[in-house]
Amino acid sequence: MAAELRLNDIVRLKKAHPCGSLDWQVTRLGADIGLKCKGCGRYILIVRSELTRRMKGDPRQEE
Repeated sequence: MAAELRLNDIVRLKKAHPCGSLDWQVTRLGADIGLKCKGCGRYILIVRSELTRRMKGDPRQEE
C-alpha cells in the first residue's frame, strides 16, 4: 500500500544521503515525487513506487 503524501511532509529514507541526512522534504507530487534533502538542499525526482520501497515508516508519525 502506498503512503499518503502531502506537500512539505518530511520523509525518512532507510539509507542516508552522502551528506549524512536521512530526512527529505516533499516538494512535488505526481507520478514522480520531488524531494529536497534537509541536510544539504539537494533536489531529486524519484518514482512513487521507488520512494515507497525506500521509505522508513509513515511520513506523519511524528506530527
